[in-house]
Amino acid sequence: MNQYTIAALVSNKSGVLTRVSSMFARRGYNIESISACKTEDPTLSRLTIVLNGDDYILEQMTKQMDKLIDVKKIKQVEEDAVYRELLLVKLKTDASKRSEIFELCQIFRAKIVDVSPETTMLELSGKPVKLDGFVNMLMPYGIIELARTGVTAISRGTKCIRDEADYKEKI
Repeated sequence: MNQYTIAALVSNKSGVLTRVSSMFARRGYNIESISACKTEDPTLSRLTIVLNGDDYILEQMTKQMDKLIDVKKIKQVEEDAVYRELLLVKLKTDASKRSEIFELCQIFRAKIVDVSPETTMLELSGKPVKLDGFVNMLMPYGIIELARTGVTAISRGTKCIRDEADYKEKI
């Protein structure tokens, strides 16, 4: 099974994210990660969806998404694109463990964003595999809470999902 990342430009209005995610659920496909945000155009939002499957599943889901009126443009994100995700993690820590946590933060380039007598909260952004490795290294310290944003990705260079010729016909 492969992992695919799809970027979509959609109408920036309520209910669009629900319609897209419901479409996946109705067909029995799981969304591994989804992130949504406004774009430089206030009428459009960008969805970045990561799904597991084969080429057939990818083709079916992009065809089904393309049928939705609010979906203006869909593109599979290339492997060489820039992928990032944000992680916040709260650990159970006491003074004796903080130096070890600080060393791990330096190795992974994570930031300490909150400290209390019993806990330490860390922030890390990067490729999902980097975040997975960081979480694995933190497991022995006792993770209290963990939140991840989901993957977002943009193609390198001049390539852009917002190619005027491709998406204007649906607007």
